[in-house]
Amino acid sequence: MFNVRLTALSLALMASLTGCNTTNGSSDPVDVKIIAFNDFHGNLKSPGTVTVADPADVSKTIKVPAGGAEALATWISNLKAKNPNHVVVTAGDLIGGSPLLSALFHDEPTIESMNMMGLDFNAVGNHEFDDGKDELLRMQNGGCHPVDGCQSGVQFTGAKFKFLAANVVDSKSSKTLFPAYQIKTFNNIPVAFIGMTLKGTPTIVTPSGVAGLDFKDEAETVNKLVPELKAQGVEAIVVLVHEGGMQTGDYNECKGIAGPIVDIVNKFDKAVDIVVTGHTHQAYNCNINGKLVTSAMSFGRLLTEIDIKLDPHSRDITEMKAANLIVKTDVAKNAQQTSLIDRIAALVKPLENRVIGMATAKLDNTANVAGESSLGDVIADSQLDATMDGKLGGAQIAFMNPGGIRTAITPDASGNVTYGQLFTTQPFGNNLVTMTVKGSEIKELLEQQWKGGNQVVPKVLQVSSGFTYTWDANKPLGERVEATNIKLNGVMIDPAGSYRITVNNFLSTGGDNFTVLNNGTNRLGGVVDLDALESYFKSHVPVAPGKQNRISRLN
Repeated sequence: MFNVRLTALSLALMASLTGCNTTNGSSDPVDVKIIAFNDFHGNLKSPGTVTVADPADVSKTIKVPAGGAEALATWISNLKAKNPNHVVVTAGDLIGGSPLLSALFHDEPTIESMNMMGLDFNAVGNHEFDDGKDELLRMQNGGCHPVDGCQSGVQFTGAKFKFLAANVVDSKSSKTLFPAYQIKTFNNIPVAFIGMTLKGTPTIVTPSGVAGLDFKDEAETVNKLVPELKAQGVEAIVVLVHEGGMQTGDYNECKGIAGPIVDIVNKFDKAVDIVVTGHTHQAYNCNINGKLVTSAMSFGRLLTEIDIKLDPHSRDITEMKAANLIVKTDVAKNAQQTSLIDRIAALVKPLENRVIGMATAKLDNTANVAGESSLGDVIADSQLDATMDGKLGGAQIAFMNPGGIRTAITPDASGNVTYGQLFTTQPFGNNLVTMTVKGSEIKELLEQQWKGGNQVVPKVLQVSSGFTYTWDANKPLGERVEATNIKLNGVMIDPAGSYRITVNNFLSTGGDNFTVLNNGTNRLGGVVDLDALESYFKSHVPVAPGKQNRISRLN
């Protein structure tokens, strides 16, 4: 009897805390709207477009302008107006890897923007850990930056919404860094929202950013929480997880869904109803093993509108449907967001618009079939240039991770390229590290492009001028790169020889599963990657797109 009374008291308390309207004794189903997005990455201004099928001719595509906080806030407000029972959630990477407008102020503007939009819950993603757990805790709790203070001109009060981290545990205390879940009630019916990041987060962020933290298995974490939630009278469970998949269909389809999320969802307890995902920057609307699984692309260009019906007797979800919506920019701009952006932009403008060089054409970060991009060539060359001097490292080869190349660089009509464009392309502030590795370790490095979770979408490293190799898509993992085809200036790499290579500090400690780089010796730290790129533009006028002829693919 004590437990029954305690559960009833807990539910009543939750209802009062969430501020939802309550009704008593109704047998009608309760309609609830979940508004979801993922991988915003501080894109307060519209990052561009969404490519969709042309309604006039489905064999063609068109680009639809989308995203930006001013439009996103309006779309969220309009969706909220459809149903007083609503909740706004995100599946990670809300911050990190952000354009200058947000990143220059340590992503405080993005937190302010989300506070204004009425975000409720954000599951942590890997990029939330870019600057370490203490900085992430500051994002939640507020306070000025310990080094730069409150640069944006206002006191930073932190997030009004909740960060969730069910599978991120402090190694010493065994407690989660943030709450594992939050419960929100709708007409006295509780719905649980479990939030977490991918268990592989330590392999794709700088190790210092996750020091002292353990990242648990996603499915095991959720399944252990189910009995705890059921003991509180919860039957409706939504998981917000920063992990995802890939599919070949349109943004509201689920054709050939593959990737880590499929295995994770298949392992979830049957009590889980809905899974909001992210990380892969893809869009899909799926049913996997009876669960609704969604993803809304990236940068606020899509929103997922999820409508559910809650049964007042079983307290479970009886109906659910989802639709990915393009956040078109042809709507009224949200005045609060405009004011925030204008205030921050005025502080950023002098630095952002500074011309640092020229380019002959667009430097694209879209890879060819071999995995090489024209911008990747340029960035790798800039890092080699910055470290090839004997006093600066004596580098012979530079390798750049593709995930660190965020956007293309498009010069204006006069060919000018600005600092803001470079920053948007390389926003992480990684220092260059030059080290000595064996030729055999270079071979292993190249093979690791398909290992450790990279099989679905291989992370093909961008390489500097003079370094070439061929890979065979039909060969098994670990044998895709023939050692005789790995060459430096036309000469085969000697497996027993020693070579000086440059990578960023993220890669240098095994980031993106390139663990062989932990074996590098005689390390020498270098300049920040962004500074290397700026210097390259100043010394190469104009910069031409890379020829994408360094990496070849068979089959």
